[in-house]
Amino acid sequence: MATVYRETTAPAGLGGVVRCLWEDAGRAPKRIVPDGCVDLVASGGEVFVAGPDTTAWTWDTPSGVRARGVRFAPGRAGDVLGLGADELRDQRVPLGDLWGKEGALLTERVLCGAASLTDLVAEHRTGRGDREIAELIARLDGGVSRVSVALQTFTTGERQLRRRFTLAVGYGPATYLRVTRFQRAIGLAGTAPDLASLAFSAGYADQAHLSRDCREFAGVQAREFFRAKK
Repeated sequence: MATVYRETTAPAGLGGVVRCLWEDAGRAPKRIVPDGCVDLVASGGEVFVAGPDTTAWTWDTPSGVRARGVRFAPGRAGDVLGLGADELRDQRVPLGDLWGKEGALLTERVLCGAASLTDLVAEHRTGRGDREIAELIARLDGGVSRVSVALQTFTTGERQLRRRFTLAVGYGPATYLRVTRFQRAIGLAGTAPDLASLAFSAGYADQAHLSRDCREFAGVQAREFFRAKK
């Protein structure tokens, strides 16, 4: 069965914290691959925090269930959730477990329609983000070939930057660079004539490099995975 998935832009005032809002009314199992983000999700009678992921996981939405989510911009989930993204890596954590009684009450408000996920984000936003980490993320997103290139010209020491990056994003700059490059390949898959061309366009050294990352991040062979993206 086809998946009905839709993304919309973040509401005014949350553009720096939220990458997008999304809705999914599909019933087909969905292969979720790493994207460097943390999501706040309402679905199936629960509200939970998902990610950041380092490998794929399969989500099968029950028939008739509509999922809604807020996808945080990379590095910004901690401004709302109040803890490092590295503590959430490869996990799905109910909001009640994360925030205790307050989280349980907020879950009830969201599920009964008394509040939206964006209301929750707006009410609990406490920080403005780390400017240096935001700049480092932008450099990595921009297609640099190596982390060492992205780290040039910062006044803060490399060790401290890497530690702060892991706290904010959920994993280190090297993993994030691989994830964002893989996401770039996904975005280009519909126009590339073959895997070798796709690898070159996305910034991989060669097709074998893309294939290794696909096996790690998507759990399937590159030919199978990218055929479904066309």
